[in-house]
Amino acid sequence: MTTRKYDSPRRTNSAAATRETILRNAQKLFLARGYTGVTIGEIAEAATVAVPTVYSSVGNKPSILTALLEPILVGPSIADAVVALEANDDPHTVIDLIAEGTRLIHERHWDLLYGLLYRKPPGESAVKEVLDRGADVYLQALTRATDRLLALGALRADVPRAEAIDLLWFYLGPQAWMTLVGDRGWSFDRAQTWATRSARQALLKDS
Repeated sequence: MTTRKYDSPRRTNSAAATRETILRNAQKLFLARGYTGVTIGEIAEAATVAVPTVYSSVGNKPSILTALLEPILVGPSIADAVVALEANDDPHTVIDLIAEGTRLIHERHWDLLYGLLYRKPPGESAVKEVLDRGADVYLQALTRATDRLLALGALRADVPRAEAIDLLWFYLGPQAWMTLVGDRGWSFDRAQTWATRSARQALLKDS
């Protein structure tokens, strides 16, 4: 006779709620004091849990920041944009869709991405791995957008594939939003309009 482990739905839901509370309070503290200015003890106190609960629920500080970042950097916004652009036959709309997808990532999570990572990036190897993976996802999306433009015969003759990918990264990559919106104070609408128009002019035959 074997004994089957019983997982209570109530216990599972409680654990998920505890984890969410820890992450939410950790993010608030990171934004208020910077990553290096916060301890696990302070996160536990803000979340009204014991220190061991923080470790068992999420992990150490790098694990907490990784858990905050991962859904943002490898989330659905870019994937949804890629699915839509690969089904679209208008080159202008292809660039519009990838611009909208990259904008949404930054606009929805601006405080964390700009306020914490860009201005005071933590020097944690685990965090760097997540950031690198996010950059890879971003680059793959821009590559697929470029390939869609190639399939439509829309790229300028003097812009090879590799250069087209680089130009999309220049106009729509993370640094573009950080510079225009964060450093220079542009609105997301203004930044998106300029970046989209500039990318079209740099890449498309008829722009």
